[in-house]
Amino acid sequence: MDPALEHYIAGIKAIDNHAHPMLQLGAGAPPDTDYDALPLDALPPMTLPARLRADHPDWIAAQRLVKERAIKSPTEALDFAGIDVMLSNRIAMGPGLTPPRFLWVSFVDALMLPLDGRLESARTPDTRTLYALETKLLHRYMRDLGVAKLPATLDDYVKTVVTPTLDRQKKAGAVAVKFEAAYLRALDFDDPNPELARSVYARFSPGGTPARADYKALQDYLFRVIAREAGRLGMSVHIHDTEVAGSYYVANGSDPFLLESAFNDSTLRATKFVIIHGGWPLVTHTLPLFAKGNVYADISMAGMIAEPRQLADALRLWLNEYPDRVLFGTDAFDGGPDQKWEAGALLAANSARRALGLALTGMMRDGVINRERAEQLARMVMRENAVALYGLGARKTT
Repeated sequence: MDPALEHYIAGIKAIDNHAHPMLQLGAGAPPDTDYDALPLDALPPMTLPARLRADHPDWIAAQRLVKERAIKSPTEALDFAGIDVMLSNRIAMGPGLTPPRFLWVSFVDALMLPLDGRLESARTPDTRTLYALETKLLHRYMRDLGVAKLPATLDDYVKTVVTPTLDRQKKAGAVAVKFEAAYLRALDFDDPNPELARSVYARFSPGGTPARADYKALQDYLFRVIAREAGRLGMSVHIHDTEVAGSYYVANGSDPFLLESAFNDSTLRATKFVIIHGGWPLVTHTLPLFAKGNVYADISMAGMIAEPRQLADALRLWLNEYPDRVLFGTDAFDGGPDQKWEAGALLAANSARRALGLALTGMMRDGVINRERAEQLARMVMRENAVALYGLGARKTT
């Protein structure tokens, strides 16, 4: 890596597009259970990529550095990792996670799943627990609104549950909403049939279990409703998209190309979509989707899974064609006492900075860009693209 460029990138105060920070809790406080709508500790044992395992040297080193630093607050963890703002994927925010350093990304899959999901949950040992969690979250959202039971019609459900929930989240500070649907089903959100969706809802909202094809029709419809409403409110739509998660995760169900039907919906062009984790490892499938004009991708999690040279190749591919669509992210998560989220933020940030430096150094040496352009691209990836996407206004770059 070019030493001067490495130094420059290290000084950029980053905006982390995707992470799961934990609350700052006092002694005796109940545990933080709002860090994810679908916590992976609910899944059966799984085999993780080597760089995601707690015994990997990179994790051990990051854990040691965080411990030596004696970090006392979430804000100190951001400072240590060189992160200015962290977009926090949580059911709810709380102590230690406050603006402007921590911005909220809410979860909305539950709004797409109002009916009995027993057939859906029976797909795999993974989904048996995940659908129940979504049902629990929907009931929480309904209680927050004072809605005791599902309305009789789909239009009333949208009017009394979906739209008010999104409105509440926006007013509470959410800058984006998050779909984790790839844990539950394929990302093929096809063009919906509104009349079929209304019929399915009307038949099964009082009780009973819809067939999978019928429930998919309803989900496809509600996905677009949620995405459209989020766009109206100025919130981006984040979509989990990578192969890593559970022993029964259907990898081809998270192919970025499956999202093309939704991205081509002309009624959703006011909504900005972010492919979280960049569709890793199918980064070449993500590339042409940037041309839609309202599609972005981040490198969260990829910085932990891939070694920097692998990620550098993907970044160079994207930056050559759509440099204004690429976002930095960590996916910092809490994986137990040997994988604290603070260490994950440090590990992923350092890995991503190195990957970006390698990509830009290669472009400079090949004469594709000059140093000034390399520094500009570094700022765009690490923070400026996110500033523009979320309307964060003028903030210090380095």
